[in-house]
Amino acid sequence: MSNEDITLTAGEAEARVSPANGGRISSLKIGSLELLRQGDRYGCFPMVPWCGRIRDGRFLDGGTVRQMPLNSPPHAIHGTARDGAWRTARVSENEAVITYELTDPWPHPGRVTQIVALAEDGLTLTMAVETYDDSFPAQLGWHPWFHRNLGGEDVRLDFEPAWQEERGADHLPTGNRVDPRPGPWDDCFGMPGGVDVTLTWPGQLQLKVASREDWVVVYDEQAEAVCVEPQTGPPNGLNTLPRLVTPLDPLEAGTTWSWRRL
Repeated sequence: MSNEDITLTAGEAEARVSPANGGRISSLKIGSLELLRQGDRYGCFPMVPWCGRIRDGRFLDGGTVRQMPLNSPPHAIHGTARDGAWRTARVSENEAVITYELTDPWPHPGRVTQIVALAEDGLTLTMAVETYDDSFPAQLGWHPWFHRNLGGEDVRLDFEPAWQEERGADHLPTGNRVDPRPGPWDDCFGMPGGVDVTLTWPGQLQLKVASREDWVVVYDEQAEAVCVEPQTGPPNGLNTLPRLVTPLDPLEAGTTWSWRRL
């Protein structure tokens, strides 16, 4: 099938999936409300096969040091799949399945599958990384750009993390866990019971970001948008908390955004 944009509908909800532009959700509308930022940094893109920054772009792969391109010097950031074209495997009125083949500069062949399922009151994203042959460390997650403002008051963020990863001057976790600090944030938080973050646009909409994963990065240092990024490990996690993908054990994760009008 082609990799043209896909429009999913369910009730008053409409989502646009853009396989050719990194497999991202390029639009999510609830009635007339567009929840995702448009323009240069837009939509919600998949972070795979790693999330956030890798220190100096290098990680240990078995006994081999691998070097990734420094697309956020001096680090490598957010994986390779957001820069590639995905392919459409299956589409229905309210669900799309798209795939991405891992290739250079990632050193291991593999396949990423993302399922986007839209309901009247929620969007569920599921992703899996599979290897064809050899095992390798990987991470996955999602990076949405939610509008800070939908035409009324700015969004409020509510969440109760167990800890915050202390952030060094290089924006990477130092390895220390600290009590959660007030924002603004470009920080990783631990939520061992699963990610649970509520965004409230007063008088308009409330949206809950949930995931069974234990990690979420919150980025709200930009004037126009806030990002709530559930992921399978912390930034630099290929080095500090690697999750191994094997032929018998793919890496799988999901997130659900559920909403209600206010």
